[in-house]
Amino acid sequence: MKLYNNEQWVADIDEVISVVPELNELMGCKVMITGSTGLICSAVVDVLARWNATHVEKIGIIATGRNETGVSSRFSYLINEPWFEVMAYDAVFPVLPKDFSCNYIIHGGGNASPNKIVSEPVETMMGNFLGTQCLLEYAREYSLKRLLYISSSEVYGHSEGGKPFKIYDYGYVDLLQPRSSYALGKRAAETLCVSYGAEWGVDSVIVRPGHIYGPTARESDNRVSSVWAYAAARGEDIVMKSNGAQIRSYCYVLDCVTAILKVLLRGKSMNAYNISNPDAVISIKQLAELLTQVGDCSLRIELPSETDKKGFNPMLNSSLDASELMALGWRGRFDAPKGISHTVDILRSILSTRNV
Repeated sequence: MKLYNNEQWVADIDEVISVVPELNELMGCKVMITGSTGLICSAVVDVLARWNATHVEKIGIIATGRNETGVSSRFSYLINEPWFEVMAYDAVFPVLPKDFSCNYIIHGGGNASPNKIVSEPVETMMGNFLGTQCLLEYAREYSLKRLLYISSSEVYGHSEGGKPFKIYDYGYVDLLQPRSSYALGKRAAETLCVSYGAEWGVDSVIVRPGHIYGPTARESDNRVSSVWAYAAARGEDIVMKSNGAQIRSYCYVLDCVTAILKVLLRGKSMNAYNISNPDAVISIKQLAELLTQVGDCSLRIELPSETDKKGFNPMLNSSLDASELMALGWRGRFDAPKGISHTVDILRSILSTRNV
């Protein structure tokens, strides 16, 4: 079974579409989505496609990725739709075709998995900066309506405080650690966005997602929430390689999508917005315990390897204050138990049919 055939996934999409009435403003426009096969942006495409399925006037979707074949495979159910296009776009070596046109860009392309960040720190950093610059140049030349840049909570760095990060609560990032390529690449790209706005009037907004999870994660994704969700779906033990005390702003991927769309259409130009559901700010251990309940499996503690340690997010508390986002009228629909339950149930259904 493919994800787009899963009844729970479709029902979840229908639930979140109902809380973004602003989507009507995208009718007749084209939206380019980079990194469209990733955890977050694949869900953005699914939501816009589902909106099109229930409306007469359509939203044009341009789904991009490093590998056109991979994009076409992920969205095979859309290939014959006249409002859907597939385009190659590599953030590390960014080139846009000459006949390309769109009205909005949601930019989520780039390395995000810890193993990729550790093994490809140069590509991680340059992909964030060069990939964003290419799109900002396009926005400048062709008067794009708006570019939304998907940044990260890792821009906040280390902090000794235990309170959720507000938009300007920046902490320390070690410049001499290759793992910092992700946080510093995101920081630089954010500053580039506002610089293009200040100097050339390019309209952009920024979102900083917390720890996003959901059934759009690939099985090869080695982020903890993804690895554990698949393990729970298979009925395997959850293996935790820390004490699990770290606090994170977990957010079901479809809540993240509605936040992105809300900011795209209602956010203030050159401003950043944290994406965090207050009902899903929990510790890593609490996440593990919720997954063991849904997956009917056990929790095991193991010592991390040196390779594991290199990929760890160094922040002890990366919870986020989403006041600015909620002031736009956004509210999450999935608290931690609901989002985690739906994720595991959907993955379990997909995995079970694959093995038949």
